[in-house]
Amino acid sequence: MPRTAATLIASPVPRGADRDRRRATAGVVLRSVLEHGPVARSTIARLTGLSPASVTDYCARFTRLGLVREAEPPRRSKGVGRPHVPLDLDDSRFVVGGMHVAVPHTTVALLDLRGRVLRQRELKHERTAPRWVLPRAAEALAAMLAEVRDARPLGVGFAAGGWVDRDCGVIVEHELLGWRDVPVREVLGAHTGLPVHVDGHARALVNGERLFGRARGGGSVLHLFVGNVVDAAFATHDEVHHGPRSQAGSIAHLPVPGGSEPCACGRTGCLQAELSERTLCRRARAAGITDGADPRHVLAAANAGDPLAAALLLERSRATGRAAGLLADVLNPETVVVTEIGATHRTDCLAALREEVGTERAATVFPTSFPESVPAVAGGSVVLDVLYRDPLGASPEAN
Repeated sequence: MPRTAATLIASPVPRGADRDRRRATAGVVLRSVLEHGPVARSTIARLTGLSPASVTDYCARFTRLGLVREAEPPRRSKGVGRPHVPLDLDDSRFVVGGMHVAVPHTTVALLDLRGRVLRQRELKHERTAPRWVLPRAAEALAAMLAEVRDARPLGVGFAAGGWVDRDCGVIVEHELLGWRDVPVREVLGAHTGLPVHVDGHARALVNGERLFGRARGGGSVLHLFVGNVVDAAFATHDEVHHGPRSQAGSIAHLPVPGGSEPCACGRTGCLQAELSERTLCRRARAAGITDGADPRHVLAAANAGDPLAAALLLERSRATGRAAGLLADVLNPETVVVTEIGATHRTDCLAALREEVGTERAATVFPTSFPESVPAVAGGSVVLDVLYRDPLGASPEAN
């Protein structure tokens, strides 16, 4: 039986759950406009299983809130009756802020309601203490918002690696940055005056893929993030698995057979130690490919024809493919998305990764849908996921 909004709300629920039910249904309707717009109200009703009257009511509320608009009127025809006026997302009135903290830098961005990056800025870390990083990011966001006075900010999404407690808005632990129990939501809320939503970057990117990328409309998706931090996330339908205190997806210390890299945990051959960008860049420096710590320099060298750089990237993509294959065997997703610099930007690396995942799954494995804007989309997707789950609660004039 197809999973529609009607099936979600068909069974009796306590009166206290009515508000949650209405908000969930509103999210289904707005996501239908996002995915299918311009789209007629009658088509939304058919796609969601809701009554035409319910769809009309929700769409009227969205129009008043500035989330949707009527598209160009259809051409007149000789048919009888009022023509259907399609609805589309109104991406001109609102923006969201996106922040992503990586080990070497913080990315600050503005996105529209379709997840498109309007502006972004990379702030290199001279210091990594949160009391320095977070206010600086808030200042950069304020400067961007001052440049788009015709658009209203709905909120800020913040993403990072490590252990991120979404419900509390806290980075519980980020080993590489040395952050522990950092109240990100509280700090950024005080600096920006906006609603702030916080999540891990692998889960944020799953939501980005589900809303705006290759996983849109799919049943299940696994995302593997391979940067300085290595972690994963898994979603079925509209639900990303978080686990108690949002600890799901922590795979940094999975053992790699034959791995030789020492890990900060005291063991050797942990997945993150083997695959991290720090390890890639250290190997590149040892081979004389680069003298820095930016994996983009290794990619540039490979693209310029350096065989040693290409070999390092191929080796890393193959190892990533083996990790993705193991996770896919356990979770059996419809789609596997990998964020890894080699597979994202080089066809030979993607082919090597798919080969390691296995021929049966190779056709379901894709690089990130956001090759030039991964950090910005990660941050923005945190708050956009909130909007598309609860548009009436996330919109400032709704209550």
